[in-house]
Parts: sequence; structure tokens; C-alpha cells
Amino acid sequence: MAAAIFQGFGASTALSLSKSIDSKRVKLPFGRSLSERRASFVVVGSDGRLVSDSSRARKLVTNAVATKADSAASTSASKPGHELLLFEALQEGLEEEMDRDPHVCVMGEDVGHYGGSYKVTKGLAKKFGDLRVLDTPIAENSFTGMGIGAAMTGLRPIVEGMNMGFLLLAYNQISNNCGMLHYTSGGQFKIPIVIRGPGGVGRQLGAEHSQRLESYFQSIPGIQMVACSTPYNAKGLMKAAIRSDNPVILFEHVLLYNLKERIPDEEYVLSLEEAEMVRPGEHVTILTYSRMRYHVMQAAKTLVNKGYDPEVIDIRSLKPFDLYTIGNSVKKTHRVLIVEECMRTGGIGASLTAAINENFHDYLDAPIVCLSSQDVPTPYAGTLEEWTVVQPAQIVTAVEQLCQ
Repeated sequence: MAAAIFQGFGASTALSLSKSIDSKRVKLPFGRSLSERRASFVVVGSDGRLVSDSSRARKLVTNAVATKADSAASTSASKPGHELLLFEALQEGLEEEMDRDPHVCVMGEDVGHYGGSYKVTKGLAKKFGDLRVLDTPIAENSFTGMGIGAAMTGLRPIVEGMNMGFLLLAYNQISNNCGMLHYTSGGQFKIPIVIRGPGGVGRQLGAEHSQRLESYFQSIPGIQMVACSTPYNAKGLMKAAIRSDNPVILFEHVLLYNLKERIPDEEYVLSLEEAEMVRPGEHVTILTYSRMRYHVMQAAKTLVNKGYDPEVIDIRSLKPFDLYTIGNSVKKTHRVLIVEECMRTGGIGASLTAAINENFHDYLDAPIVCLSSQDVPTPYAGTLEEWTVVQPAQIVTAVEQLCQ
């Protein structure tokens, strides 16, 4: 009965994963069209290989997306598949799911014929019509509540916040309804909704448009949170979030939409609860996500030249944490550096530090170090804006001090 009432968000990550990822894993030939691909899909790990639901319980994936020599980037042009920008990958994943399931719909400001503020929904209104791609008034509290109500009736809505900061106006709907209705209804209602949109520090967007709301939403019971960082994981996480029976908040960074990457032609879905091993190493574990992944990888090149061997993990799942992957890395390196763009006070880094100390304290040879944004409103001036966000040079210095 307890399982029917509450979908579980503890350290064991007992979410309705079986609901979010289909049991059929049929690999299709390369080069199929969208209509041909939508009938079936594959489930893949962070290294792009086929995985089963239980594979993560047996071993840690060690093949990195970007190896120590960064060979993945140099050989991407020879790989099969097609190149997409990150916003195009999100759009492709959304379109595939709308083709696959008529219950999937989109709502938000300018998501219709304008195609969304960052063009993630471009062309969808023309293809699926105004009822499935619904332009709303500038009323975040209202259309978020409408989306939650639609999810209660069996639809699978994707609510787009034109900017994540605007969703503070819908915080009551997200906290009191979206996250709790499955429990407060005694399991009578599921809330299969995706709330997504751009956030993070852009380039001189000002304080109100530079919000990092991960810290705001992480304490809400019943909410699952993921953050995409590449076109590949953006599409895979979008599809998984839509198929999940849990409410999912998908964080997209405003500065990553134009990243380009080659992704597979065949359909794939990623796990909502799995971190990505970006670079294997031996000396220190660096945990990061979203835009800071690229600051960390820039710092990693400098560290390698100095003789250090950092292991870089994109945690991707902000709630719950993938403590299996993180724990295996901590047991190997015995040192942890967390790099985030979120605020230091009450941020994702603070929660991650607590989780590692509670579960892997005996494996640590040094205190956990967390590099976060400063607890100040983001300045408009470009030089001041940079000072508030963690830079690669700070990451290099922190690793050197940790490994002394």
C-alpha cells in the first residue's frame, strides 16, 4: 500500500523507473526516418552502449564520453548519426514522443507558432495543432496549474517556462500540487508532467534572468530533477522525463542551446537516475553538472599537463543522486571536488556534500571541497558577472590543494 501511495525519493532512488523506461530495447538500423524510428527504442548508458536495468548494479561504467586524450571530440565526425544543436536535440526528442503518444502535449508562453523563446518547440504547432501545442497568457501560476490538472486526467503535458526564474510565480502549484498530489490523493492520481526551461547565468542577462532554481525545488517531496549538458543527453533525458509517471523538472542552461554534437540515428532513452562518467581518473573525483561541466573539462586539460589525473562525473540527476556511480568513484580516488553554478548556501553542492559524508565518509582522505557561485544577485556588468561564477583557474587551484 505504501508503494502505491508514494513513489519514493530516498537514497535508494526507488522511483517509478519501470514506468519511465519501456521494457523493449530493440536497436533499429541507422538512417531511419522519425516515423520509422518511433515504434521502438533502445536504452543506453552514459557511454552510448546498450544497458539493462540491472547493469548498474553489477559494474561501474568506465568508458568515458570524453577520454583522457579527448579522442571522442576528434573522432565524432566519423561516427554514424546526425549532428544537432542542443535545442534541436530537445526538439527532436519532444517531437518523437508527441508522435509516439497522443497524450503528450505542450503548453507555455510563445511555444506555439513562434516556436518557443529558444526554438525548442519550433514547427510543432504546425504539425500537431494548437490544442496539443498551446500558447498561454503570461500567467505562470495559471498554466502550470492547468498542466498539473491535465496530468491528473491522463495527459502527459510539458510545461515550458520561458525563463526558469519566472516559474517562481508557479512555486505554489509545483510544491503543493505537483509534488504532493500522488501522495495526498492516496495514490489515486499520477502526475506525469515535465516542467522545463532555460536557466543559469547567461551573458549579462541581469539578476532576475540568471536564476539557478535547483536549490529552490530540491526540497519539494515527490519532485525529480535532471539537468542536461549535451545534445545527446538532452534528447535522452527529455524522452525519459516524458515517459516517467513522476513529475520531472528538466533544467536547461541558457548558454548551452547552441552546442553541437553527433547523436545516434536510432531512438534511445537515458535513465533519469544515472550519472555520466565524462572522464575516468585516479587522483580526485570532480562532480559537476550543466554548464560547469565545460569549465571542469577546461580545467582538466590544465591539470593533466601538470601531472594530475582527475575523474570527472556529470551527475545529471540532481534528485535523487546516483550514489552508486559517485560512491564507486569516491572509493577509488578518496578525494572529492564539487563544482556547481548554483548558490553556495543550500545549493545542490551542499546536499551532495551531506550525502557523500553520510555514505562514504570512511573512504575520504581529505575534506570535501565545494566551489559554488557567490551568494549575491548576479551583476549585469560582464566582468562582475564572471567573478560570481566558478572559473577554470579556481578549479585547478582547488584540485592542487586537495591533492597535496
